[in-house]
Amino acid sequence: MLAGAMLGRYKKAYLPKPGGDKIGRRRLDTHVIGFEKLGASYVYQEKLGCFELSAPQLKGAFMLLDEPSVTGTANIIMAAVLAEGTTSIYNAACEPYIQQLCKMLNRMGARITGIGSNLLQIEGVDALCGTEHMLLPDMIEVGSFIGLAAMTQSALTIKGAGVQHLGVIPEKFQQLGIHLEIKGDDIIIPEQDVYEIQTYLDGGILTIYDHPWPGFTPDLLSIVLVVAIQARGSVLVHQKMFESRLFFVDKLIDMGAQIILCDPHRATVIGLARKNKLKGITMSSPDIRAGQALLIAALSAEGTSIIQNIEQIDRGYQYIDERLRHIGAQIRRIE
Repeated sequence: MLAGAMLGRYKKAYLPKPGGDKIGRRRLDTHVIGFEKLGASYVYQEKLGCFELSAPQLKGAFMLLDEPSVTGTANIIMAAVLAEGTTSIYNAACEPYIQQLCKMLNRMGARITGIGSNLLQIEGVDALCGTEHMLLPDMIEVGSFIGLAAMTQSALTIKGAGVQHLGVIPEKFQQLGIHLEIKGDDIIIPEQDVYEIQTYLDGGILTIYDHPWPGFTPDLLSIVLVVAIQARGSVLVHQKMFESRLFFVDKLIDMGAQIILCDPHRATVIGLARKNKLKGITMSSPDIRAGQALLIAALSAEGTSIIQNIEQIDRGYQYIDERLRHIGAQIRRIE
C-alpha cells in the first residue's frame, strides 16, 4: 500500500510479493499495469523477491481496470494524484475505504472527482499538504460481531458502527433471520433462540455471494457460513474470488456442522436449528476471516477448542481475546 505513494513522491518503489492469508492466488497485475499506464517501468528483483518500480515522471492516462481491486485502485490513486495531467480510472473500486482515501487526499490538495462511483477523474498536482482524518469503523469487525452475537445467543450492542457505510451488510444478516435494531450509529442485536434463513419468493434456497461494492464483501462470507450452522433452514454460500477460501469448512464439519462443500467456491450449509451443539476440537486458522469464523464456532461449542496460527486472526482483530473476555467469553491466549 506504500508503493503508489512512494512512486508518486520519490519516482521509485519496491513492491514485494503478497503474503498473509492462505486463500489462493493473489496477483499484483492490477497494481503493476496501472503504474505502467502512468509511465512507470518495472523489473523483478529475484534476490529481493520483489518488483522494483521507477518512473522519471508519472503522466496521467486513461485506464480500464481488469478487476475493481480495492488495494489496486488505492495504489493507483496515490500515484496519480502527483502525476502530470489527468488520470481517469474506470471500473475503479468504490468501497467506503476508497471514498475515504479520496476525500482525505482532496483535503491534502489533490483534485479527485467521481468519488463513490466506478469512474474516478484525477487532476495531478505538484505536492500535497498535511491533514487530519478519522478512520471509519471496520465494517468486517461489525459484521463479525453481529454473527458472534447470533451464534452464541448473546445480546450485544455495537457502538459507533458507522451504519451509513455498511451497505448491504445488515440486510444480509437479516436474511439469515438475525434480528437487529439500528439506533443512531449503534446496532443492537437481541438474544435470539433460533433464527430462520429466508428463502427466495419462489421458495428457492437462499444464495449469498460476494460482489464488488456496493455488493456484499467477500471478507464476511466466512462469518455468514459459520453463523448459518445453527440457523433453521439452508443457504448456499458462493465465494467467487478466491479458490481456497472455503477449505476451512472441514474443521466445522469435524465440530458437528452439516456442510456440503460443492466445489472450491461453493458450500451448502444445512442449519442445525440448535438441535445439536458443536463440539470443541483443535484446529488451525488459515486466514483472518476463516480464523474469526472458527473462533465464533469455538465460542458457541461445547467443551474446549484450541485454535492454532492465531497471528492470522490478530492481523484483522486487534486484542480480540481481551475484548471478548470483557463481554464474558472464556478465552485465553497460550504464548
